[in-house]
Amino acid sequence: MPELPEVETVVRGLKVLLPGRAITGVRLGKTDFIDHPAKVDELLPGSRILAVRRHGKFIVLHLEKPVPNAPPTPLHFIVHLGMTGQLIVLPASMPAALHTHVWISLDNDKELRYIDPRRFGRMLVVPASQSESVLGPLGVDPLDVSAIEFEKQLAAKRARIKAVLLDQRMFRGMGNIYTDESLWRAHIHPARLASSLRSEEVARLHRAMQKILLEAIRLGGSSISDYVNAEGLPGEFQIRHRVYQREGKKCSRCGARIRRIIVAGRSSYFCPRCQRAPRQRQK
Repeated sequence: MPELPEVETVVRGLKVLLPGRAITGVRLGKTDFIDHPAKVDELLPGSRILAVRRHGKFIVLHLEKPVPNAPPTPLHFIVHLGMTGQLIVLPASMPAALHTHVWISLDNDKELRYIDPRRFGRMLVVPASQSESVLGPLGVDPLDVSAIEFEKQLAAKRARIKAVLLDQRMFRGMGNIYTDESLWRAHIHPARLASSLRSEEVARLHRAMQKILLEAIRLGGSSISDYVNAEGLPGEFQIRHRVYQREGKKCSRCGARIRRIIVAGRSSYFCPRCQRAPRQRQK
């Protein structure tokens, strides 16, 4: 599933291509991932794209819809890529790829297309005043959280650190890849209790998390299966992975074999030598 760096990469690409453009038409294919397809078909044509931003793993397009004899109506077009979604700007003349389900025509002979083989994404358009209720009670952005706030958040949690980092109510946008990579870089086992981490460990994890996220954004994210950026190009950070999906391979830091366990219901990759397991209490 695209995580914070992949979604941020797509958003940065869309920021170059979309603001100022007018939407001239919409064509829908399969719509089982769209909330109220009729509203998308009705509200998007004629609107103008003002801005594009990321909110956790959501892509939000800020629109305004002209209204006769009244101020324009502010709208938010919200997209979640799910597991295999792609949001790409292409020339309207280019043949559509397989599993293209949405074509949004722009006033420069290009189209914003949504491609999704598994259709686990989500798409909807709502009045701007209602978007926060749709996005839900998401936590702080990992790139914005300060070291002090980060430590305060972890100290209150008697849950596994892997589970805490994946909790979107705590840190919106974090996912399996960058949680495992951050914990490896910080020498912290994924099954440690968040509240058990010492101050120096928390500070190390905070630095590692933000550094890895920024590195991944700089390299265009990780292309594990279907992810591509707004121009249809894959990312490159997957070549920098040190533990994720590297079970049985040697740790690049100490040479031990990478292992996989289940934490918080998710596969968790770690080095048993660099990331010491928490001690078990004796009965």
